[in-house]
Amino acid sequence: QVQLEESGGGLVQAGGSLRLSCAPIGSFFEIDTMAWYRQAPGKQRELVATITNGGAANYADSVKGRFTISRDNAKSTVYLRMDSLKPEDTAVYYCNANIYGPGYELDEYWGQGTQVTVSS
Repeated sequence: QVQLEESGGGLVQAGGSLRLSCAPIGSFFEIDTMAWYRQAPGKQRELVATITNGGAANYADSVKGRFTISRDNAKSTVYLRMDSLKPEDTAVYYCNANIYGPGYELDEYWGQGTQVTVSS
């Protein structure tokens, strides 16, 4: 069984920066697409950014130009660099990954979530 371990959340002032990290723990064959989602209080979970195993990235319009998703395939780690943070970026951020298991079965996994709070 694979678990996704996240780190890097915290409290930051508006205009500041944070970097989130996420890596799987456990046995697997290969990681396909990785992504970050977020959920603000009282709102639905929304997609923030995705990145393929080839490095192609896509972003929600609300974060384009401010957030950068990247991955280190050697470390099986995905990052989310968040710059020019705004109070409306406050949310729990979740890592998501589609991972091929040892038998080449594809499953979707979620991290436990990390809180990002941006003060005005």
